[in-house]
Amino acid sequence: MTKFIDKKESENLEFKKSVGEWKEIVETVAAFSNTSGGQIIVGVSKSGKIVGMEIGKSTIEDLTNKIVTNTDPKIYPKIAAEKIGEKNVIVIEVNESTDKLVLAFGRPFKRVGKSTIRMSKDEYETSILEKHKEKLRFDNQICKNAKLNDINNDGIIEFLKKAKTERGLDIELDLSLKEILMRLKLIKDSKLINSAILLFGNNPQDFFIQTEVKCVRFKGTGVTGTMIDMKDIGSNLIDQVIEVEKFIFSHISLTSWIENGKIERQEKWEYPPKAIREALVNAIAHRDYRSPSKVQVRIFDDRIEFWNPGKLPEGWTVETLKEKHESKPFNPLIARAFFWIKYIEEVGTGTNKIIDWCKEWGLPEPDFEYTRTSIVTTFRKSKLTREYLENLGLNERELKIIEHIKVNNRITSSAIQKMFNVRRKAANSYLKKLIDLGLIARKGAGKMIHYVFKIG
Repeated sequence: MTKFIDKKESENLEFKKSVGEWKEIVETVAAFSNTSGGQIIVGVSKSGKIVGMEIGKSTIEDLTNKIVTNTDPKIYPKIAAEKIGEKNVIVIEVNESTDKLVLAFGRPFKRVGKSTIRMSKDEYETSILEKHKEKLRFDNQICKNAKLNDINNDGIIEFLKKAKTERGLDIELDLSLKEILMRLKLIKDSKLINSAILLFGNNPQDFFIQTEVKCVRFKGTGVTGTMIDMKDIGSNLIDQVIEVEKFIFSHISLTSWIENGKIERQEKWEYPPKAIREALVNAIAHRDYRSPSKVQVRIFDDRIEFWNPGKLPEGWTVETLKEKHESKPFNPLIARAFFWIKYIEEVGTGTNKIIDWCKEWGLPEPDFEYTRTSIVTTFRKSKLTREYLENLGLNERELKIIEHIKVNNRITSSAIQKMFNVRRKAANSYLKKLIDLGLIARKGAGKMIHYVFKIG
């Protein structure tokens, strides 16, 4: 016992002078239950001084009853009388609650540092949703009034063929539609669930209008600019990915050129197609379908934004998306279907890959933003516009070197010599100027020396 008294109050340790503070004791019991458990020692001052207390025949029983009566669900902590030297104290041991939804006097509390504080309404609601998430998940709820003839049979067959080719999904094509859906876990209690309609429905928007994807091409760099094109794309989620991609690629530029020694024309989109697919699929597969908002794709002169209505997993920030992280799909059944046809992976690497693909493309690292109602992924064009570069005093040859790196992601001194028919000294002088301006950096050693962008 002395080892605890030698410590200061913490997230797991609280001191109380007497049972007269029973209301605060009850609140702390609830807070410990909702955090990571802890001990309350009664008969010790806040500073850790042992003041002791009188313990009568009914003291522990009365305190236990007050805790049990005023907590919901009822908490039965371990309570014992202890002696420290010549002074009596009461030790209350509280275990962590499995669902962390314990109330004291009808209110939720939690432990932060050495303080017991009341949870906010949002925190408590999040805890409730977390406890019941399997029951409340949108993707596995029964879809009211949905029938088998609402399912596109041809779409199911095409999915099975692709899933078998891509991942080896072993479901026979000659099974009944109902049996196929059962094996895909898209039927519950003999009824279609929401995921069945979203993935394979003939007209999912007849059931859920919010499942359209709103695609807009703005002129300029702000939402107040003229809308050059706007389209609400419906259909099932699998076909949606294809149709939205068509819209995107019809509104971004494709550069083409002929390289020395190559017969075929070389082409490059201004944004990496793999990153576009990943961001789009993330928005569609992991959105909160209970939200009335739609997934949005906004294309501007200088960027693309993917708006995903929903929330980050509990405890995550946008920084988590940039680090190694586990896969926590908001709609596991939809994510599983997308996995079978190689729309997504299961290992939580999607956002990491997006970052790598943009960098390899010579673009700035993408932005991830959480607005509290949506997760927004933004791809930006290179900051190295012609106007910006000309203001730095670059001549035509230096501008061509920059363009070469934009297309090929790198350049070498020998490539510059061939490009302009100049000697190594001249080529290196161009490179030195670009390095001094902070535009490029040297990589590799010996024959592997090459130059890449230092800024996007």
